[in-house]
Order: sequence, then structure tokens, then C-alpha cells
Amino acid sequence: MHGRSQVCRLLTRVQRHPVRNMLVTALLLSSLAGSVWAMGSRPPAAGMPASGFSLTDLNGKTHSLEQYKGKVVLLNFWATWCKPCTTEMPAMQTAYDQLREKGFVVLAVNELEDEGKVREHIAAYKHTFPVLLDQENKVANQYGVFGLPVSVFIDQHGVVQEYIKGGLLTEVRIHDIVGRIQSAAPVKAAALR
Repeated sequence: MHGRSQVCRLLTRVQRHPVRNMLVTALLLSSLAGSVWAMGSRPPAAGMPASGFSLTDLNGKTHSLEQYKGKVVLLNFWATWCKPCTTEMPAMQTAYDQLREKGFVVLAVNELEDEGKVREHIAAYKHTFPVLLDQENKVANQYGVFGLPVSVFIDQHGVVQEYIKGGLLTEVRIHDIVGRIQSAAPVKAAALR
């Protein structure tokens, strides 16, 4: 009985204050919407440390971003149904073949698709770069991916150098970005005041 009377008093107070009721409801709904419907965090900006992750490839091997320190990494988010994604993959493959001996790696992160469908696509197009499965969309969320394709170029020190949303990668563009990253001076931290 005691709990029921407290609820009744609270309801009476809320009914007496309709503006407060609307504000509380609005705050609760915006909080709920932010946590339930959010696609992920903000995309990283150039100069920010890349967010670490660990995913499994089509052969069951685990890859972590940490293991590629010292290399330039192209982290590409894609799906088989995404035409721009599949259109840019041959350029990624060619650049990977040409630059992997020079410290370049492609990590193609597939979002939320059935492993069999991904495996079939990769076999049909004979891609040899690592294809990682993000079946819970965690890594895509970490990188603020909303819409595909998204390509993130990460330097040898694990720092994001370029974030490309929806732009089609070509061999020339990949070579230009990788060359610029490899020839750049190390990023210096800004002095704090």
C-alpha cells in the first residue's frame, strides 16, 4: 500500500505541472533515441589515434589493428550489396598487390552480412587482402560508419590520416594517399597550455 500511495502522489505532481511533464518526457525520449538508434560514435578526424579492434577473417584468423603498427593501413568498410563498394575493390586489390611489400595493408571490414555470401563474393573476384567480419557492427560503430563505403587510412603509428565517406577509391588515389602518409614527417603532439 505504501508504494502505491507514493506513485499516486508522483502522478498528481506531474499532472499539476504539464510543462515539467513535457520536459521530462522529451529528455527521456531523446536519451532513449540516442542510445537505441545511434549508428555509432563520431567518425575519427585526421590526427586522432585509430580505435583499436579485433575481428576474425574468412579463414578464422584474428586480426587486431595493433598488429599492423609500422604499416599504413587502409581500413575499408563495405558490403556485397553496395555497388560503390564492389566497384572500388579491384583498385584496392591492385594497390595491395603493388604496395604490400612496401608496408601497406588492406583490411576490408564487411558489415553484418552472412559469411557464406561474403566468402562467395571474395572467391568470385579473387581478392587476396584480409576480409574481416564485423557481424555485430561493433567496429563500424567505433569508426562512426553511417553509409558505405567508408575508407580510413591509418599511418604507421596508428593515427588516422584520412577518412573518406562514399568517395570512390582508385589506384591513383590510393597510391597518392599512401605515398603522402609514408613520406610525411611524424605527427607531433600539440603543446598543452
